[in-house]
Amino acid sequence: MSLMRYMTMCVLVNTVVSIPFHLLLFHQVNQPPEVVEAYRVCQRFEQLLGKDLDFDRAFEATFSKNTARRRAIAIADGEFGNPDFTGIDDATLITAYKRRMQLFYLMLPLASPDNPEEERLFFPPDIKQILDRKPPLTAREFVSYAAQLDSDLAQFRAHLQRLIRQYPAAAARMRKFRAELLSAKSELPKDFVVRPRHDSYSGNLMAKDEAYYEINGFTVVRESGQMRIVRIRLFTKLF
Repeated sequence: MSLMRYMTMCVLVNTVVSIPFHLLLFHQVNQPPEVVEAYRVCQRFEQLLGKDLDFDRAFEATFSKNTARRRAIAIADGEFGNPDFTGIDDATLITAYKRRMQLFYLMLPLASPDNPEEERLFFPPDIKQILDRKPPLTAREFVSYAAQLDSDLAQFRAHLQRLIRQYPAAAARMRKFRAELLSAKSELPKDFVVRPRHDSYSGNLMAKDEAYYEINGFTVVRESGQMRIVRIRLFTKLF
């Protein structure tokens, strides 16, 4: 072996030895401040919701403040069917979306009953009627539909409170659901830098080429200097 080759190998060995072993196994990347803020707003939404399942409060604290974008969120994710939304004012549409989401989050602790008896208790016929309610076909019907959402929400709250008082299984499900939300931590990736996406997005939720992040089912954008949620994707089986 030549002296030069031997010296080169010694330098390489010494360099490797001087690096702490745990750094050889894993190198943690630093995420841009915008990414850190985006993950935090998702975590804040879940933790606020976990306090008392108040969707309205969590929405106001973490979602877009732009009225036009809020309207787009309601149309895209409210599952209101396909009426002509141009005749429906912003406040009615956005409030109806909040009611729909509030009802959904109150139902989540009861999702996927463990047995037929739980299904009967959790989702009796009057509650299934709420779940099966069809969206309005026209803008004229939307006002009465929105009012019905308020009634449905009040009815389901009373049903849920009765279940929690009378059935330990329902109370345990609620405690578990809230605890999971309160302990939610949106962990930043440690092995790659999160980059924004710029591809087209359906539903008029953002401008052409506007940067956004997809984080654990949330879509987040920068709006007026702050990271704000514009979409949540939820998939579950209620019964």
